[in-house]
Amino acid sequence: MDAGVLYISILYRTCGHLCCCGCGHEVITPLSPAQWSITYDGVNVSLSPSVGNWTLPCRSHYWIHDGRIRWSRRYSAAEIAQNRDRDRRLLARTTQEHTPRALTWLRRHLQPWRR
Repeated sequence: MDAGVLYISILYRTCGHLCCCGCGHEVITPLSPAQWSITYDGVNVSLSPSVGNWTLPCRSHYWIHDGRIRWSRRYSAAEIAQNRDRDRRLLARTTQEHTPRALTWLRRHLQPWRR
């Protein structure tokens, strides 16, 4: 990856970039309703919400907005834990809502055989 480039894969619903602090670590942001989303205005890209690299040694925290980096404040260990818990709950709820129930899945897959 090249520094200063946000790589976007619609096919794999993910973005990647090198950490904006310059540490050189790769940062991957999955695109989903419970994780990150991108906005493209025809010129610039924004990634939302902010990127908190809590597992990296640098622990950087920033926004990618209109093709620019906006630095955010550092979070305390307690704030990081709260955010992780909230993110896990939101991801679990969103995943559960988008996972078809067993009978729905069976109906969908067995219907062609009825015809």
